[in-house]
Amino acid sequence: MSAPFPTPVLESDEIEPVDEKKAYAAEAEAGVTTVAHDDKSEADTTDVDDALKIVGEQMRHFDDNSCSLTHLPLTPLVSDTLSSDKNILSYASIMGFPVTGIYYNDVAQAFYMGFIVWMFPTQYLGQKFPIAKYLGVNIILWGALVCLHAVCYNFAGFYALRFFLGMLEACVSPTLILIVSMWYKQHERASRIGWFYAGNSSTSIIGGAIAYGITNYYGPIAQWKVLYIVLGAMAIAVGFWVFFLLPDSPVNARFLTPEERIAALERVRLDQAGTHNKHIKKYQVIETFKDVRTWIMVLIILCIGIPNGGNSAFNNIITKSFGWTSQQALLLGMPGGVIAGIAVVGGGYLSDFFSDRMTAILICTLPNLIGMIIMTTMQYSGKRGVLQFASYFTSLSAPGFPLCYAWNASNMSGHTKKVTANAMTLFTFGAGSVVGTYIFLPQDAPGYISGKAAIVVLTVIMMALNVIMAWINVRMNRTKKAKLAALVAEKGWTEEDVEREREKAAFLDLTDKE
Repeated sequence: MSAPFPTPVLESDEIEPVDEKKAYAAEAEAGVTTVAHDDKSEADTTDVDDALKIVGEQMRHFDDNSCSLTHLPLTPLVSDTLSSDKNILSYASIMGFPVTGIYYNDVAQAFYMGFIVWMFPTQYLGQKFPIAKYLGVNIILWGALVCLHAVCYNFAGFYALRFFLGMLEACVSPTLILIVSMWYKQHERASRIGWFYAGNSSTSIIGGAIAYGITNYYGPIAQWKVLYIVLGAMAIAVGFWVFFLLPDSPVNARFLTPEERIAALERVRLDQAGTHNKHIKKYQVIETFKDVRTWIMVLIILCIGIPNGGNSAFNNIITKSFGWTSQQALLLGMPGGVIAGIAVVGGGYLSDFFSDRMTAILICTLPNLIGMIIMTTMQYSGKRGVLQFASYFTSLSAPGFPLCYAWNASNMSGHTKKVTANAMTLFTFGAGSVVGTYIFLPQDAPGYISGKAAIVVLTVIMMALNVIMAWINVRMNRTKKAKLAALVAEKGWTEEDVEREREKAAFLDLTDKE
């Protein structure tokens, strides 16, 4: 299949003549690339995006402020709530949690096993149902399972509960990415994804504060059980809020007037990424697997996922190993969340401003490399202040993962292709996290030198992959630009013709390669 007109070469919210000087600068963009097919056949318009039913083929122009959608506040709340619950195990590990040793590693990895087992099915189920309602139900069930940890008493029970938590978590990040893609232009998405991913970073602030408060409780219920009950109840409340308030797409947003819904859809028309289509298209799945950039991103995410698995379960244990008490370790984890949250939001805005994902990821990775080298080489130096500073310094690398999400949101068009790419990204993240839960082994405690050294190596590999991705994208951008110019010359199109063809193709549910 091929579109009436290929998608834009470079990330831009307007279709306009490209200034040559700006064009060459934009070609260095390492994360926004599409490839044109030969214009030999008409696009299939029988199975189009839901938005086309409302806005039609021709674009209508609105004041960009007519629909103020600078931020959907529920998305960071969802991310924060579920991240707090996901990291409960790290808090509970220094609050009397009954599972220890290698069994603790097993319980930690159970979450990611459930995550990868259910990743692909949940993405396609989410495509079949109203997306926000599906997310809300998953969060409500998630909260109920968190609460059930308080009545669990053996390894098998904890393993099963963590496994099912992972299954429910599998839909969250891809769903939030799709929602951001529906509402925001390409050059706005990294900053918005940064906002919801800042919820992950704020986990250390909110979750750490709650855990610290509970350490001052000395009632008949074990402290770690109280922690699970409190955070589980919070998740249930958020789930109901999402179910009833978060719109499934601009097409059916109840808080918008009919004209505002059209305005919201027109904002993203020229990105040609669409909003939603309930049909699973086999050819888009195949195209995702054949795209070399998909596999490079998979390797990048693997290098992120492995450290994540270890850090999520062992972060507070490692902090305590510097020479702090359990309560001090919980408090000292909170500034790291502040640093990470600011870095994520700031990194997203900078990435959007410069229209550059890969370079931003590369720069953000450097603090993790430097910090982990310090923590590896100075673990037994007795300089806990230096070690704590190094730990905080690694928090500056937090934008790397959400910028990878933003790369998918900006580069993968076609609803099924986007869903598949997101599922592959998160599947790999889960698989890497399973491995990561075993890089910090009991025999290496308390310093876990070998695990930290492994993270250093993975960080170097990830940086090399970023360079490779940047090189591929520069080449693809140049090829696309040449094909674009040839097509315009062949058809004799004016600038108005070009814009009209792009408008027609915007909501046909075409992939980036179409």
